Formats: sequence, C-alpha cells, structure tokens
Amino acid sequence: MVVGESGLGKSTLINSLFLTDLYKDRKVPTGESLVEKTVTIEKKTIEIEERGVKLRLTVVDTPGFGDAVNCEEGWKTVERYVDEQFNKFFQDESGLNRKNIQDHRVHCCLYFVPPYGHGLRQMDVEFMRRLHRKVNIVPVIAKSDTLTKPEINKLKSNIMNDIETHKIKIYQFPECDSDEDEDFKQQDRELKASIPFAVIGSNCVIEVAGKKMRGRQYPWGIVEVENTAHCDFVKLRTMLISTHMQDMKEVTQDIHYENFRAQCISQMQQVALKERNKLKRESAANFDTVGDADRLLQQKDEEIRRMQEMLNQMQEKLKESGKEPAVSLALDPGKRDSVVNV
Repeated sequence: MVVGESGLGKSTLINSLFLTDLYKDRKVPTGESLVEKTVTIEKKTIEIEERGVKLRLTVVDTPGFGDAVNCEEGWKTVERYVDEQFNKFFQDESGLNRKNIQDHRVHCCLYFVPPYGHGLRQMDVEFMRRLHRKVNIVPVIAKSDTLTKPEINKLKSNIMNDIETHKIKIYQFPECDSDEDEDFKQQDRELKASIPFAVIGSNCVIEVAGKKMRGRQYPWGIVEVENTAHCDFVKLRTMLISTHMQDMKEVTQDIHYENFRAQCISQMQQVALKERNKLKRESAANFDTVGDADRLLQQKDEEIRRMQEMLNQMQEKLKESGKEPAVSLALDPGKRDSVVNV
C-alpha cells in the first residue's frame, strides 16, 4: 500500500520499482475537485519475476489522501480497508474450505513524507499512530532530489526523532543470524541506517555515455534513480522484493493479524456471554411466573381440604344424632370445580 498526498511521486515510484505502468488512464485532478476530495482505494495486481521466482503483487493506492482542506479523518478509509482484509481472511480461515485461501492483507505500507517540511506533520503522526499496530509502516521521503545531502540527513534525523517522541512503531528490521556472510550483514546495516528511505522515481530512460539508465535530467546534471550515491531507491527495492518480503509477511501473520484475530474472538465471547446472561434472566422470569401459578394452585388445594374436613365433621355429628346425612361429597383435590350438595 502506498499512502501520501498527491504530487509526491507515488505512482512514478511504483512504476520505477516494478518496471511497469500501472496508472495509464489516471487523470490529474483539478484544484476545485480537491476541496471536498475523499480518500478512495485503488487496487492493481501485477505479476513480477525476481531471480526466476514469479510473484503476484497487489498495489493498493489511496488517491485523495491529504488533498482535502479538512484531513482530520483521512486515515479512516485506510484503516477500514486494512480491517476489511483482516476480517475477510478471518472468515475464510474459519470456514470449511481453508485450502485455497487468497491472502489480500496489507503486508507493507509505504508512507510518503513530503521533502519540504522539517519532520512529520500532524497528519503524518495521526495516520501512523492509527495504523502502526495493523500494518508494517515504512516511511519514505519523496522527491529527495529536491534536497541536498546534508538536508536529507537532517530531515531523516528529525523524522526518526518524531517517530520516537510519539511512540510510533514502524517496521523493525530483524537481526541477522550469526552464520550469515559478511556481505549480507553489511547490506542489512546499510538498510537499517537508510530509514526513512530517501527516494527518487522516474519513468524516463536517459542515455549517458552510451549507457541507458532511469533518471532525471536537470540543467546542472543528471540524477540516476538506481545510483546509491544519489538516493535510496535500490535499497528500498532490495528490501521490498528480495531480503525482507517474507519477514514482513510473517510479521503481518504472527503479530498484526493475531492481534486482530484475538480481538475478534474476544468480541464474539462477549456477545455470547451477553446472550447467555439474557437467556438466564428470561428463564428466571419464567420461573417466577410458574412459581406464582403453583402457589395459587396450592392455596386452592388447601381450601378444598379445609372444606372436606368441615364436611366430614358435619357428617360425624349427624351420625351421632341418629340422622341420615344428606350431604354428598364431590370434592377432588385434583379438580378445581368440586361440588358440595346438601
């Protein structure tokens, strides 16, 4: 996923990273359309091949982010999309057919920081704080060819200080194994020291001294996209495609998705507990109603028994006086409509 305001070269960088043109039909928005611009989600799927390995890559763009006058809630659309992918994977994983689950979760988020500031803006901080527990955030300084080398180093230092001050958790590079060769360890150290990556994108191929290269030509010289002395483009591409792709997928699965899954299960348990308590309350209410009816029946039975005892006493007295009793009993405790005939 690539996130950043318009004009920072997101599309150009993606095209440069994967040597393709994903945004042929995109139209440049006018100033009037950006006043009430809302954040939208655009997905593009491409197949790339790296060292003989074919890979299907989904690039998620967020046009409209940071373009409106009020960007207070621009992060909500991105957060909603990330949660939807987590929820879809959770539903598929909980279903019956779990063999062919398609993983559309966001494994990496390239967040583009403009080069004309002195660090992170409030909008940048708010976005990272909202998303840093859901996705691997990799900060990127866009259009770094507009800055000198000392300015880039100062901006990188300010951004890292802001990240530490606001306790934002960006993607952390894993430590190298002790048995790795020295070249890989040196490459890993260079990648860690390059964050945030200062990048340049270009769709133009320039020929210099008989050699073709991607770059930008200025009156004062040529900026080469794939020259590590000019920018960190090669380091970013190496990290995304070669060295740390699998690690980002594992972090997404083991940390971000498991946190979402635990939260979903906890909510499901709370809902089940509420339903159980509701059923208990309804059962108790029904039991109280049945208890009242039973008490009424017991009172009726007790009254019938008293009447029967009175009639028995009357018969005994009549027998003692030598008179035939003219009382017929039709008292049955099991029947509520008993009859007494005298």
